[in-house]
Amino acid sequence: MSEQSSPERLRSAKPRVAVVFGGRSSEHGVSCVTAGSVLAAIDRERYDVVAVGIATDGRWVLEADDAERLAISGSELPRVDQSAALVALTNRELTVFDAGDVPRALGQVDVVFPLLHGPWGEDGTVQGLLETAGVRYVGAGVLASAVGMDKHFMKLVFQAFGLPVTPYAVFSAAQWANDAALCQETTAALGYPVFVKPARGGSSFGISKVAAADDLADAIAEAQRFDPKVIVEACAAGAREVECGVLQSMHDGRAEASVVAEIKVGAGHEFYDFAAKYLPEEATQLDVPADLPGDVAEQVQALAVRAFEAIGCEGFARVDFFVLPDRSVVINEINTIPGFTPTSMFPLMWAASGLDYPALVDRLLGLAMQRPLGLR
Repeated sequence: MSEQSSPERLRSAKPRVAVVFGGRSSEHGVSCVTAGSVLAAIDRERYDVVAVGIATDGRWVLEADDAERLAISGSELPRVDQSAALVALTNRELTVFDAGDVPRALGQVDVVFPLLHGPWGEDGTVQGLLETAGVRYVGAGVLASAVGMDKHFMKLVFQAFGLPVTPYAVFSAAQWANDAALCQETTAALGYPVFVKPARGGSSFGISKVAAADDLADAIAEAQRFDPKVIVEACAAGAREVECGVLQSMHDGRAEASVVAEIKVGAGHEFYDFAAKYLPEEATQLDVPADLPGDVAEQVQALAVRAFEAIGCEGFARVDFFVLPDRSVVINEINTIPGFTPTSMFPLMWAASGLDYPALVDRLLGLAMQRPLGLR
């Protein structure tokens, strides 16, 4: 156990932050990398820190507070140490169970920083647990997390608020199994090529670009390895892919937009897939800020704030867009727990906006600690 995770360290009067990462989803490793970056950035003069990992089988464990262990090694993603001692969070109190299941109190947690990507973490499940336990936490609440995670309902909410989205269709496992022909017809109406995605996934796992109807079944099977519910989206032909960060103000809670950034995917990638996002040797270019006409950048920023507010988000989010050849803008998706890896857009955009990585982490913790408990 590291110095920062020791019981002696946890008895200090500083606010105690539990950084929670890992989880049961396919994005387990990405979550670990994100947590490593955040652990390295938290100001230890201001905060106590305890690292809590969620193993792939759902067990909560007391992890080592070791940012280096949580870095990508080549193409290998880190994982939570499943042999570590079990830990429980009850009534804001952390308890660790060492060998022999003898409980040992670690004290009270003031705020949780959940860095869980994908289902069972980013989708409102952990947020609901923390709400029930009366523990403050960083980021979106239960409903906003659930809506942001499910691309189907996310698009429905955006459309209800008059926000532009790409044309799409959604197929449940039963619909595909019982009437694949109708699903094929619905997809054809969108016009090929299309993108087939897990409806509740991230990090580009399970996504395929499909150029013809003959390849649709294989793409849906690939998406269903990650989620039985599949979303099919029309291709935004000739579009530029841009992103914008949103962050609440410490003073009045208003949502503020960062500079806009653009992703230019490297050779060998048809779209912004997992390797292009996370592997450092890939030739993806991140332009921060993006070289966009001023009015287009302002439109992206305004839509980012509106998307944040539409789902009732809190704390922070990253909103992804397509800028079409006619300069119109459509929303791709919102991420309520955006990545914090060294190559992640969210911290890069805020650094370019004047808020460096440690200050960004401090802002998020401050927002969470001043947020009232209970219904808001």
